[in-house]
Amino acid sequence: MDLLWPGILLLLGLIPLLIVVYLWALRRRKVAVRYSSLALVRAALPRFSRVRRHLPFGLFLTALASLIIAFGRPVAVVAVPTNQTTIILAIDVSGSMCSGDIEPNRLQAAEAAAVSFIRSQKASTHIGVVAFSGFAEVIQPPTTDQRALESAIDSLLTGRWTAIGSAVLKSIDAISEIDENVWPSVGPDSSPVQPDPVPAGAYAPSIIVLLTDGASNAGPEPLIAAQQAVDRGVRVYTIGFGTAFGAEFVGCSPRFQGNEPFGGGPGFGGGPPGGGGGGRFRRGIDEVTLQRIADMTGGTYYSAESGSELQSVFQNLPTNIILKHEVTEISVIFTAIGAVLAGFGIALSMLWHPLP
Repeated sequence: MDLLWPGILLLLGLIPLLIVVYLWALRRRKVAVRYSSLALVRAALPRFSRVRRHLPFGLFLTALASLIIAFGRPVAVVAVPTNQTTIILAIDVSGSMCSGDIEPNRLQAAEAAAVSFIRSQKASTHIGVVAFSGFAEVIQPPTTDQRALESAIDSLLTGRWTAIGSAVLKSIDAISEIDENVWPSVGPDSSPVQPDPVPAGAYAPSIIVLLTDGASNAGPEPLIAAQQAVDRGVRVYTIGFGTAFGAEFVGCSPRFQGNEPFGGGPGFGGGPPGGGGGGRFRRGIDEVTLQRIADMTGGTYYSAESGSELQSVFQNLPTNIILKHEVTEISVIFTAIGAVLAGFGIALSMLWHPLP
């Protein structure tokens, strides 16, 4: 359970104050009758009379607490099946993805795993593709057309740097185009009107699968971008891809060449510079950040050091149990509880302590 207006709970501070006032009133009454003959009568009363004396007030306090919680607008998150599932594949196309430590190279192995994953999904599942290096672009908006998706995967080109934060934000934007309940990402030039974060545990029926072989060295901070996914209930499943020792960088085939660092340009994906077609790209994956992104958003971090391991990771993604998490306000329940307890307390008070 979560509260839409948690600040209302400050009113619960009235309860101990009322208890103090109640005890003070009892003490004054006790002093007033100390030397009265009523003291002998009270001593003769059974212990159950103490319950009768204090129970109505206890019920009143409990009713007040329930009503205060109701004013805070409590909500419950309910998981329900959905026919509309969206999966965004965010694939790193930095130059280090051309390393040959995974045959034939990291990028081709990733492409093969992605195509196999696409073919295994239900016909009703919307899948989109985001490619990222120093920036991110939606190269295929979410669609159920598997041929279009495969064509998009086959069209990947390499580029400079690795912008993981940009990949997350661009993936959010792709989801927002098909799901009106997911707000687009917010940047420095965005409207000052911000969406309210969804309650904890309320997830959209959409996920981001982010594959990278390096560490972010361009674009917005990955964890700041991940917080925007958290605020929208979008889970991010991260995959660190590459072997522990990497391999000699020999460049991609012409089919993949986009903006590669031939001639001594900066390295990609957290790897070192690759001059003259040489250089060695080790496993420079920022696993701490990838794990943190997954934990924040409700996803999972996976590590893959071969094409077969990557295939297994894609097969184990929880795409068959994606549920829509609806937020239902349950203020009426606490209001009803408060009303019943207050009514019960008043009835007992009138029954046990009738007015003269």
